[in-house]
Amino acid sequence: MNGLLLKLKRELEIRNFSRKSVKSYMFHVKAFLKYARTSGKGLNEEVVKDYIQGLLVRKNPSSVALSLSTLRFFFENVLHQKIYIENPKRNKPIPEVLTVDEIKRLIDAIDNVKHKLIIRLMYGCGLRVGEVVSLQKQDFLFDEGLIHIKMAKGRKDRMVKIPQSLHHELIIFSELNPNDKIFFVSDRGGKLTTSTIQAIVKNTSSRAKIEKNVHPHTLRHSFATHLLENGTDIRIIQKLLGHSDIKTTQIYLSISNQSIKNIKSPLDNL
Repeated sequence: MNGLLLKLKRELEIRNFSRKSVKSYMFHVKAFLKYARTSGKGLNEEVVKDYIQGLLVRKNPSSVALSLSTLRFFFENVLHQKIYIENPKRNKPIPEVLTVDEIKRLIDAIDNVKHKLIIRLMYGCGLRVGEVVSLQKQDFLFDEGLIHIKMAKGRKDRMVKIPQSLHHELIIFSELNPNDKIFFVSDRGGKLTTSTIQAIVKNTSSRAKIEKNVHPHTLRHSFATHLLENGTDIRIIQKLLGHSDIKTTQIYLSISNQSIKNIKSPLDNL
């Protein structure tokens, strides 16, 4: 099993997969290999089908589809076999977003200057939590009013606009920050962790008495939805979010309730 995992690691690394992706692939394939060894049926398509069927009992289809995609890569590039299994049909829940009022309550519930700046920046630019913790001072192009988001999801770079209301505060925060590289420094002097920001968002939403399940990505969903409701072209939103496929961005068309709110009920004409 270890030999197969080492071969998988090599195939991933020579394709320049991110460290996070390598870790994910290794995790999913290791779990499958453990199952396959227990089943005693070898490594073939039928064993994969049995494994996927078992996963669907206890995991959501999106998570299982990720496992299946990983196994396709493993079989094709390490075992040199093709497996022909379609992805399970996914559930299509609408991502939860906050209203503008809830965003204001969330921000007002924070006393810590750094924490408030992080949440305002995440909502104001639609940043992923991993992008926030990776921000460096040199990424802020204050003269141009832009932030250079480097090596984001899919190993892509993009530019986002600094909200005008944050521009001056970010400059002052940067100047007072003793670290030469990291923009948001932890109490220990290094990078913040994603779990720290997740806790900040969770605790703040609780203090703001927001009943929705709020997590960092909720701020990104809210950013995109509010831009769309304000008339921003969906292709510009796609670029700001760093989506490769417009279909990923189009989910916000179903989230936005603005067109529904503008409809006049026939009851009102009576």
